[in-house]
Amino acid sequence: MAISAKDVSELRKATGAGMMDCKKALEESGGDMEGALDYLRKKGQKVAAKRADREANEGVVVAIAEGGKGVLLALSCETDFVAKNEDFVELTEQIAKLALDSGAKTKDDVLALEVDGMPVKEKLVERTGTIGEKIEVADFQVVDGDNLASYIHAGSKIGVLVAYKDGGKDDAGQFFRSVAMHIAAMSPSILTPDEFDEEFVAKETEALQGQIKVENEDRERLGKPLKTVPQYASRKQLTPEVMAKAEEDIKAELKTEGKPEKIWDKIVPGKLDRFVADNTLLDQERCLLSQFYALDDTKTVEAAIKDFGPEAEVVAFRRVAVGGN
Repeated sequence: MAISAKDVSELRKATGAGMMDCKKALEESGGDMEGALDYLRKKGQKVAAKRADREANEGVVVAIAEGGKGVLLALSCETDFVAKNEDFVELTEQIAKLALDSGAKTKDDVLALEVDGMPVKEKLVERTGTIGEKIEVADFQVVDGDNLASYIHAGSKIGVLVAYKDGGKDDAGQFFRSVAMHIAAMSPSILTPDEFDEEFVAKETEALQGQIKVENEDRERLGKPLKTVPQYASRKQLTPEVMAKAEEDIKAELKTEGKPEKIWDKIVPGKLDRFVADNTLLDQERCLLSQFYALDDTKTVEAAIKDFGPEAEVVAFRRVAVGGN
């Protein structure tokens, strides 16, 4: 039977499938729209099964925030060509908006939502059939807060949402967007060292010490200055007793060097700061507030926020990326 251009257009609008795929589906179903939809789903299932073990390292990240709630959604695919396709971007935005409006909390919640009359999970299988690439929701995160700042990195491969307290500052939105930019670049995983598990810190400290000792062997062989092997890795380990002992050691060193005691007060604070910097390398890697601020590396993110506004603070943040970014 003859397939009208109108029917092909309607099926394409409903599914996002290509014109030739829609025409083929209608021909196979004898012009029946439901049958054509079923044909496209089955085709998608076959293609999805074949591509299940493929790597989907490209994609798009979308951030949407309104009404005190924000979501980050990463939809992944196999090639940058598909990721840049307008239909793929629109689908990502559509699913993200549905997730925000529905109050979805998890990736499974998102996959169960209905888009174009079918669950998101089935919609992605259908798109896999029409595009010919593996497509999946790579990540989904929710951030709640009275004030939300978002940032999408160039290429839409990384997205960040930050919930913050503005501290009464009118330009807080712009400032915390710069904090979101820092998060995109430096990839912290937690806010403060207090969130670390003690056993994890102990293991990471041992690993860090071993790593620096190995590096120092190479440095010694090449005649380069050796790195300080830290006693600790996190501020979580720097108890009042540890800091008191560090101060005693510094003063003993100054005495040995013959430095007059009357100038110790000017020297000790700087050496204590150096001790903290040398013994919080894990914090600097993983903890947002402990990292040196990307826009001004003379201060930590925590210090930068306090300089901006004494009452301002980051409440929570999430970072989502595709392709291992």
